[in-house]
Amino acid sequence: MNLARMLALAAIACVSTIAAASAQTYPTRPITMIVAFPPGGADDATARMIQDPMQKALGQPIVIENIGGAGGMIASAKAARAAPDGYTILQQQDALAAGMALYPNRTFDAEKDFLPIGLINTVSNTIAGRPTLPPNNFKELLAWMKAPGRRAKIGHPGVGSFGHLAEVLAFQEMGVKVIQVPYRGAGPALIDLMAGQVDLGPISAVVAEPLVKSGRLKAYAIIGKKRFAGLPQLPTMIELGYKKLNIDFWHMLLAPAGTPRPIINKLNAALRVALNDPKVKKLFADGGMDEYPSDQETPEAAAALLKSEIALWGQVVRDNHIAPQ
Repeated sequence: MNLARMLALAAIACVSTIAAASAQTYPTRPITMIVAFPPGGADDATARMIQDPMQKALGQPIVIENIGGAGGMIASAKAARAAPDGYTILQQQDALAAGMALYPNRTFDAEKDFLPIGLINTVSNTIAGRPTLPPNNFKELLAWMKAPGRRAKIGHPGVGSFGHLAEVLAFQEMGVKVIQVPYRGAGPALIDLMAGQVDLGPISAVVAEPLVKSGRLKAYAIIGKKRFAGLPQLPTMIELGYKKLNIDFWHMLLAPAGTPRPIINKLNAALRVALNDPKVKKLFADGGMDEYPSDQETPEAAAALLKSEIALWGQVVRDNHIAPQ
């Protein structure tokens, strides 16, 4: 064995030893959790629900850094460039998967540049309608939308959002033509829906519940894998026969690629502690959020979901020629 090869092997061994030692003592300082959307929404709320029990489990503070813009791509790009040492992690959602097709000039690849830590939760959405919309159930809605010459106006939170893409997929599967009306967020879209400026929109089930019960909105179905307890009369799109709508609005934690597996395991264990905390469980339930089964709380399950979602939303984006605005 020549000297150069011996030195190279020695260097590799030294780096491996340092990485192993670092993983054993991790963490020794605060951890930054980048949240890919501004404060005030479900993304920020979810991060703050798991923040305290995770930092207690890890023995170090977790500092939340909200970075909005470009459908979460700005935050994701910053996280992808961070040192792979476990001190910068990313909370993302469906927008990360959709962004792979929506933003072809992005500087990172979701599968290559991240290692999933684990899945956090899912949030049910409704297909909601203005209070004056004539249909009273899904069957009537479908007939109303298929009337000759009719193109319902769909208000959504913004191009590339889960609400937008889920509605595109839903109406594509229903075989109806619609007019998409983008808004700058869920709040403005909801206000115009209640005012009758648009016909339908994707509204979080927990937000829709009191509005439906008070008659300020109508709701026709759940976009999610199971019924929402607050509106148990609403069928899921899967129950109605739309198998491609076997989708959820999800959140997951990720770390930059190259983060040592022992550190990923420690972060995953802390996330599991948070997800099993009674206070967190109550906050999820009150917020209309569903937990994943314990066997899906692994990094591998998160990676598999991310891969399948990139394929799904990439196809929806390409089939419908969707581009960011």
